[in-house]
Amino acid sequence: MRLVITMMPRQDGKMQDVYKHAIQGFIYKMLERTAYSGLHDAWGFKFFCFSDIFPISPFQEGKYKKLIISSPDEKFIRILGEACLTTPRAHLGPVPIEITGVKPVELRVTRSFITGSPVVMYKNNRKNLYFSFNKGDSVPYFLERALDNAVTKYNAYHGGNLEPNFPLFDRLTFKKEVAIKNVISGREFLMIGSTWTRLEKVMIEPELFPFYTFLLDAGLGEKNSMGFGFLNPCQPA
Repeated sequence: MRLVITMMPRQDGKMQDVYKHAIQGFIYKMLERTAYSGLHDAWGFKFFCFSDIFPISPFQEGKYKKLIISSPDEKFIRILGEACLTTPRAHLGPVPIEITGVKPVELRVTRSFITGSPVVMYKNNRKNLYFSFNKGDSVPYFLERALDNAVTKYNAYHGGNLEPNFPLFDRLTFKKEVAIKNVISGREFLMIGSTWTRLEKVMIEPELFPFYTFLLDAGLGEKNSMGFGFLNPCQPA
């Protein structure tokens, strides 16, 4: 399930000043004094993701922006939506905003997806090395790592024992690799991600529909709760 948040900046601002961590901070701020107030400090997967802010242009006072937050946890989406309506004035980093609307949306899973934010995966998290096509990493390696990660998250959420013994996607259309700057507590971090115009499964077996529904809601790859790996359904080729 997902929540579409419509907001109006209360002053002008630069898009590049609103980092992923600032959007994540906005979400956690909204969840204060709710049943999810301890989520920020909880160990393990957070089971939510969010899109890039759109349209992609500078913040201008009086001109609307939108943000989509997704989660397999419908209660999380409902409580977050209620919190946004209760506290409509907030900040995205340095930019003050007024939340003018929230809309919960339930999407049907399709056989094809498009990324709404870059997919990030570690190659070696101890050395802070990210998967990168520009550094020679391959599509098979990407698919293997993405499948293992997705199945691990799915089993953790549902308490299941799904095995990663199926191809995650059959057809892929790569768009580009991107470097994303993030700022946490005043420190800058550079992260590497990939964007895709199509991630397609030729046929989804009935027993795997819950898994792909979860993937659509929870996000692909790592650092989903920081807004990476957000997926949208699209029409199959």
